[in-house]
Amino acid sequence: MTLSFFDQFASPTLMGIPLIAMALTLPWVLFPSPSPRWLNNRLSNLQGWFINRFTQQLFLPLNAGGHKWAVLLTSLMVFLITLNTLGLLPYTFTPTTQLSMNLGFAIPLWLATVIVGLRTQPTHALGHLLPEGTPALLIPILIIIETISLLIRPLALGVRLTANLTAGHLLIQLIATAVLVLLPLMPTVAILTATLLFLLTLLEIAVAMIQAYVFVLLLSLYLQENV
Repeated sequence: MTLSFFDQFASPTLMGIPLIAMALTLPWVLFPSPSPRWLNNRLSNLQGWFINRFTQQLFLPLNAGGHKWAVLLTSLMVFLITLNTLGLLPYTFTPTTQLSMNLGFAIPLWLATVIVGLRTQPTHALGHLLPEGTPALLIPILIIIETISLLIRPLALGVRLTANLTAGHLLIQLIATAVLVLLPLMPTVAILTATLLFLLTLLEIAVAMIQAYVFVLLLSLYLQENV
């Protein structure tokens, strides 16, 4: 029983072929494509309003150099939100519960922000490793600490997204299993547990959206330090 709870995080295969590529490609098919008409439908208008509001809030503190990242980070957030929410459907697979894939998103983007900072303003980028006014004896220790904290950033991005989604999926499966076990024994308790399951599912939908936003928000803050 313990092992079966974690089977949902295993990448599904068909005839020995991993289907994670299909899970990553499917969300793009669901997005509404631009229409040649003058007036779009409600779904396209809602999507455009959401993307415009998100881009405005996210890139407001950044200067003009950081606005070049708007398309990349906005597309990443919409993609992550879609993957996270689709993974809450029954008999589906959530690719963002895989730490390797989340690190595949986090490490290149974090490294790109660091490279941009070293290219455009190397003195300012390296100045983050040593706070101003540091005593001479503490300089080597602080440089090591700040370097470690800088290198941990992509790991923290990937682990945060993986841990939150994994914990939510496990809670949903545990409570759903409890409902099935309690239903023939104690129907009243099973109904109360099912209500809790419904509320937890709503919470997980919010968590799926918030975690995607936090992932992109932290990347934008790292970018803000380097542009």
